Amino acid sequence: MALDTFFYGPRVLNGAGASARLGEVIGARHILFVSDAGVMSLGLADAALAGLAHAGVEATIFAAVEPDPSRATVLEAVEAGRAAGVDGVIGLGGGSPMDVAKLVAYLIGSDDDLDDIWGVGKAIGRRLPLALCPTTAGTGSEATPVTVITVDGAEKRGVSSAALIPDWAVLDPQLTTGLPRAATAATGVDAMVHAIEAYTSLRLKNPLSDMLAREALRLLSANLLRACEAPDNLDARGAMLLGAHLAGVAFANAPVAGVHALAYPLGGHFHVPHGLSNALMLPHVLGFNMDAAMPLYAELGVLLDSALAPLGAQAQAQGLVEIMRDLSRDSGLPQQLRAVGVGADDLGLLAREAMKQERLLANNPIPIAEADAIRLYEAAL
Repeated sequence: MALDTFFYGPRVLNGAGASARLGEVIGARHILFVSDAGVMSLGLADAALAGLAHAGVEATIFAAVEPDPSRATVLEAVEAGRAAGVDGVIGLGGGSPMDVAKLVAYLIGSDDDLDDIWGVGKAIGRRLPLALCPTTAGTGSEATPVTVITVDGAEKRGVSSAALIPDWAVLDPQLTTGLPRAATAATGVDAMVHAIEAYTSLRLKNPLSDMLAREALRLLSANLLRACEAPDNLDARGAMLLGAHLAGVAFANAPVAGVHALAYPLGGHFHVPHGLSNALMLPHVLGFNMDAAMPLYAELGVLLDSALAPLGAQAQAQGLVEIMRDLSRDSGLPQQLRAVGVGADDLGLLAREAMKQERLLANNPIPIAEADAIRLYEAAL
């Protein structure tokens, strides 16, 4: 009998107003506060910064993180933290600031070289105390050992190590109420992809990740359109944030696969937001995986629509595909690659770049070759 391993991840502070409590949990006296210009200009960091000041924690702000953050940005943040003499790091924002914060906390704490830790399990040093606070319900970065950085202008490269998992994940739905509909939709679908791919991962799938993936998918599917239609609904926003976090813990243990592998080149070369990239590729990869993953897709189909229960496994699995397609469309997301500037002449490049995502492709229920990737991009075009 195979042995399962599972890492529960960070301690969680969950609820409206939680970001104001960051100063109480970080366990540091001078932190590097990693965010981006948009978050800062919208005032989303104000409660957190006020709470830090009230707790006597000094904050040096680094708010220069861009979408698809670069290696240069990571190193700039590391230098800012070292120059200030920080003893802790907080990341507040979407996936990009949180990914940068994870690497910064590790690189300052360990003195490792970034180019020595790309890949899985190579970051084995110590990091500074770290707390992450998401402003979107999608990436799950506050729960995972993974950070993804853009190198050489377009290639997505990752670091995956337990050392990157934060001490605290702080989930404050008040920070997500101002999120535009398009971002709410894209990040929400992204989180659902995390749950689906964790549930069907070829490697490291286990009963605990399955439990979290199912609950995440239930919460997210029931609340995505509610959050889009009524953005101030804290119950819906809170459910989305919790669902995204649970999906993050699930895929931190049972890693994501083909959808993400094909999505990354869209972000790297066309600057398509990551969640939207996943949404565009999801139905096509689900169809490609159907022969191998049908029983698992069927279970998820029934979870999302009990009316599918009397039907056969094929209809139940196809029901999952249609439910996800409908949620994506009804949330207002584009449904074709053409809508985000991708043309037929680009598909070969995208497929070659997708083949570089070996860490992710290894987890797919069926192997994806370069020719398969071209056909999947063609189907999405």
